[in-house]
Amino acid sequence: MSSSPPVSRAHTAVMAAALDLFDRQGFEATSVEQIAKAAGVSRSTFFRQFGGKDDVVFADHELLLQMLRDYLAEPHANPWVAVRDASLKVFRHFAADPELARQRYAVVRQVPALREREIVTVFRYERLFDEYLRAALPGLDPVDAVGFAALVTAIHNHVPAPADPRFQAGAGIGAARGAGRSDAPVRGAGRGCRGRPR
Repeated sequence: MSSSPPVSRAHTAVMAAALDLFDRQGFEATSVEQIAKAAGVSRSTFFRQFGGKDDVVFADHELLLQMLRDYLAEPHANPWVAVRDASLKVFRHFAADPELARQRYAVVRQVPALREREIVTVFRYERLFDEYLRAALPGLDPVDAVGFAALVTAIHNHVPAPADPRFQAGAGIGAARGAGRSDAPVRGAGRGCRGRPR
């Protein structure tokens, strides 16, 4: 399984053009027409691919979530490690293009509606991990499942901001790896793990 989702160059180019405009002149001041022109696509193509200005900001999250669904649908010897590795795939995707990540970070922080959508998007990752653990480990205490899902997601989101050089250096990967240790998968999360990988 590839560590990056199948994002086409054309798709990425439109995202990059949009985020660059949002970063330089503001989200509200940027029109779809300006984005389409900067990306070299028609207005109708933009709407067909993304739907709207807010959708383009989070477009790769949809691809990432589908990639993780496919990944977690595969057999895994250790479900805790599978969740950890799924989170690392997301981190590596964003760390691969620090400038794009920086621009998205800046834009989202400036627009309350985008910040709210980001919170909902983060919860979708957490829910995906939670539901996977409950299905993969029958009898697992739900508190342990949601606790570990929240832990892994929080570690991913607590890495330095994309503008910070530590982001480019991969800060947070070591912590995320440690979160999936098979010897103590959710110790400290929830009420303590009683379920074990089968």
